[in-house]
Amino acid sequence: MNATLFQKLLRNKALLVGGGLLLLILLMAVFAPLFAPYDPYAQDLANRNVPPGWYEGGAWNHVLGTDPLGRDYLSRLLYGARISLLIGASVALISGLIGTTMGMLAGYFGGKADMVVSFLVTTRLAMPVILVALATVALLGGSLTVVILVLGLLKWDRFAVVMRSATQQVRSLDYVAAAQSAGASTRRILLGEVLPNVLPQLIVVATLEAASAILLEASLSFLGLGVQPPLPSWGLMISEAKASMFFSFWLIALPGSALALLIFSINLAGDGLHQLMAPGERA
Repeated sequence: MNATLFQKLLRNKALLVGGGLLLLILLMAVFAPLFAPYDPYAQDLANRNVPPGWYEGGAWNHVLGTDPLGRDYLSRLLYGARISLLIGASVALISGLIGTTMGMLAGYFGGKADMVVSFLVTTRLAMPVILVALATVALLGGSLTVVILVLGLLKWDRFAVVMRSATQQVRSLDYVAAAQSAGASTRRILLGEVLPNVLPQLIVVATLEAASAILLEASLSFLGLGVQPPLPSWGLMISEAKASMFFSFWLIALPGSALALLIFSINLAGDGLHQLMAPGERA
């Protein structure tokens, strides 16, 4: 890493804070078996709804307390981060591949290709994501795989719209014309000339869609149509705790705070990356 890039990183507070928080959550998720003091699925009905250690009646062997089934809450939060990150990354990857391909083809070729993609985007925007996801998951049955596929196949429209606009701006630039004059193939131009120059916009959209997918998964799991028990999804943990919210509020506050912190860190890191890669633009 050269000195100039390092100085830019130090000045980029959004990337430092957001990326640092995201990296911390990622490390905790990856090394959850090392950090988790208990098996997140092990039930202990004799120790149900134990408050966090700093509360009266709490026990420090369960630092964040236990849930209504006596499962250690810290362990379930750590393993829940794995599910949220997996869903966010998988949905962003699937929807990004679909939307970026459609948007670049529409922006580069124009004409009929643009008309077809615009029609598909308009059709997709006419269908509310949450309602379609609810109906589809209710029909197919809730599971981690179904949630990822449904959200991935529904959330490509923003990628398509942004990539279409960005490609239209790039295709008329000199280096694209030079590549065309040199006889480069369409694939070579799109992947080697266009894609690297629309990457900042792609990163911002990917972070937004990943954060949105995590929230949608939490919503579906809260309604009982997303990730199914006993997997420790944060949305499912909030749903399981709603009956105890007036007596053991930390059962909702802890996964809710973790979810908010993850969304905040993803969006902040994405904004910081955009500022680093395209400093002349406002994110």
